[in-house]
Amino acid sequence: MNPLTRALAARLDGFDRLVEIGIGARSGLAGALADAGATVTATDVRSCAVPDGVAFVRDDVTDPVLEIYADAGAIYARNLPPELHRPARDLARQADAAFLFTTLGGEFPTVPTTTETLPGGTLYRATERGQAERDRVDRRARTGRNDAGQRGERA
Repeated sequence: MNPLTRALAARLDGFDRLVEIGIGARSGLAGALADAGATVTATDVRSCAVPDGVAFVRDDVTDPVLEIYADAGAIYARNLPPELHRPARDLARQADAAFLFTTLGGEFPTVPTTTETLPGGTLYRATERGQAERDRVDRRARTGRNDAGQRGERA
């Protein structure tokens, strides 16, 4: 396993259920995560071979089947082209999942992110909250109650 794949596996290790967008021929990361005990689903617009323990579903991130991503803790992609950053980020927000990705070469993300330098590349994590978190914040603002239902101060 190359150093970047090893580092990505370490960063994604805390998620129990993951979905990889656009797996293509690079299945080593999905396989390593599955071997470590995670539930991994891989997607691509074309049929792809995946390691044992990894489920595969044909799907297009620009017109996704939301059920594939519904229980994911994280959605991730490797070498994601810029035109797919926003659709993938939006999908992760709908699924209320973290969205982490690498880009092609020297390209930069087209969505707000935090960055982490890894051996052999940079990992980007989308910083915008998922829908469930926005709903909780909106509900607290409307009712003046916190998540435990207790009355709190309004900001």
